Amino acid sequence: MITIPTELNFFSDYLAASLRLAVPLAFTALGGMYSERGGVLNIALEGMLLTGAFTSAVGSFYTGNPWVGVVAAIIAGGMVGFLHGFLCVSLRVNQLVSGLAINLLAGGLTSFLARLVFNGGSAQKLAGIATIRIPGLANIPVIGELLFQQDILVYLLLFLIAFSTYFLFHTNPGLTLRAVGEYPQAADTAGISVSRVRYLAVVVSGCLASLGGAYLTLVQVQYFAEGMSAGKGFIAIAALIFGKWHPIGSSLASLLFGATEALQLRIQALGVNIPYQFLIMLPYAIALLALVGLAGKSAPPAALGIPYNREQK
Repeated sequence: MITIPTELNFFSDYLAASLRLAVPLAFTALGGMYSERGGVLNIALEGMLLTGAFTSAVGSFYTGNPWVGVVAAIIAGGMVGFLHGFLCVSLRVNQLVSGLAINLLAGGLTSFLARLVFNGGSAQKLAGIATIRIPGLANIPVIGELLFQQDILVYLLLFLIAFSTYFLFHTNPGLTLRAVGEYPQAADTAGISVSRVRYLAVVVSGCLASLGGAYLTLVQVQYFAEGMSAGKGFIAIAALIFGKWHPIGSSLASLLFGATEALQLRIQALGVNIPYQFLIMLPYAIALLALVGLAGKSAPPAALGIPYNREQK
């Protein structure tokens, strides 16, 4: 017979695991929101997340300081974002093609460099980011572990969600970003540099997505493995659409997908007689079902994916 404390501990552990698995998705979805609110389609989130995971691992591996890895990830993610911006904004390359090319480049380059840095690509234990335990509050059943026993990146994510919501809907720069994504001709007529806003949006997108990769490497597993992003960037895109390009909605969608992944891991651990391949498919199946359910209901920014040519306004 299962006792109430045992059930409570299982539920608490499940919620904590769901949050941990949702954090990389939420960082990445938040980054995608900035880019796509500015009108630049960002399929490159997968590559940005993987770049952040690799560079944070390298920084932590060589210095023994995980915060050097975090800074390296932010810089590298910003550079990938700048590359995507240059291709899409300046050269007006097809935004879908640019994103897919960056994903392929990131996958191949990080695999090659990992074999040079980490002795043939084998996993190397890294200095990770420690958990902050708030005395007293951390002992509260269920919510103690969930809210008061987390690392600083989780608290940073919560701050960024609140800040992004305020920035997007209650500030002039946020209004500018939305105007560029909805009607760039009007924004240009008002004296706003569409190209500059889109560049900034995509660079910020890269920085945030790379933070998701840093969390994946320095908190979740504390090592780097080739292709460890494993489609999380694409799930983040699904969360972004499911959340209707809103910081809170996208983060809650990320939590849903994180909870689904935590569930399939626990089902495997319990030894339920279900082929593990079906369980691995579960988060992706939920993402597809979520998108199918939103067909025709979730309207993207009007100028999303459309290059802006000032001469043709």
